[in-house]
Amino acid sequence: MDSTGLSLDRMRTFVRVAERGNLSMVARELGIGQSTVTRHLNELEQAVGVPLLSRTTRRVTLTDEGSRYYTNCLQILRLVEQAAEEARDARQAPAGAVRLSCTAALGVMHITRLIFDFQDKHPDIRVDLNLTDERIDLVREGVDVALRLGPLADSAMKLHALGESHRLLVGAPTYLSVHGRPERPADLSRYETVVMSNVAGSDQLVLSSPDGTSLMIPVSGKLRVDHGLAAREAFAAGRGIGPAHLWLVHDLLDTGQLEVVLGDYRPLPVPVSLLIVPERAAIARVRLLVDFLVTEVSKLPGIRPT
Repeated sequence: MDSTGLSLDRMRTFVRVAERGNLSMVARELGIGQSTVTRHLNELEQAVGVPLLSRTTRRVTLTDEGSRYYTNCLQILRLVEQAAEEARDARQAPAGAVRLSCTAALGVMHITRLIFDFQDKHPDIRVDLNLTDERIDLVREGVDVALRLGPLADSAMKLHALGESHRLLVGAPTYLSVHGRPERPADLSRYETVVMSNVAGSDQLVLSSPDGTSLMIPVSGKLRVDHGLAAREAFAAGRGIGPAHLWLVHDLLDTGQLEVVLGDYRPLPVPVSLLIVPERAAIARVRLLVDFLVTEVSKLPGIRPT
């Protein structure tokens, strides 16, 4: 094995190509030419003595040897970065970038403002905020921390449960004045419901009754949306009724633009969690952001301990 090609720069290039699957995308991300990316990969493969990547005109994929090498490179690069961070943090205030992914509506309504407060306290920390409702691969996308709503599948990520997001049934006074108010849960089947098309089972509304039992009500509507902010606008415009997180509509409830429907019956709460890439958890700037979010997210409307 020729060790002359085994530099950290070449490992970093290889790792990002393995994660992105596209040479030109990695070149733009790293601020280097595509020819430099190709040279780094060729030199690394020559150094280790085996093909690491399989290249086609459309995509780059890992070979079996490349897959194992990627895992080892990832651990090496994270250890190197962590060692540098810990050495620097011992002498000065934490600095650098943290990449945070957050469900979109919560990010727009509240988390962006919280990040402003965080950066006022830690002006040397850059936060890259990625807003998406897709369950992305944190490692592949280079994300350090993700704030998620809903149940989580088994994950290799470090999990920090923040509590539950409580929801209400809401409707606009204009809609309720025309169509009347439902008097019992079974009535909901006769009303227009704003349906979240990206939420599994949204055609069945599960409500918790005052005695603790659960009721399942089939619902439907002519409007289906895949974004919480679109649902918020639909409720306010009188397009129907439906379940909404309190943090999404609390201001509209306060001003009377929305009203609570069947207040004794509540949609089931939704878990709120932080996912943290384990190898990034010990880095000071990541730890600071996690601790900040743990404290501040619990203060948002409707977020309560489990």
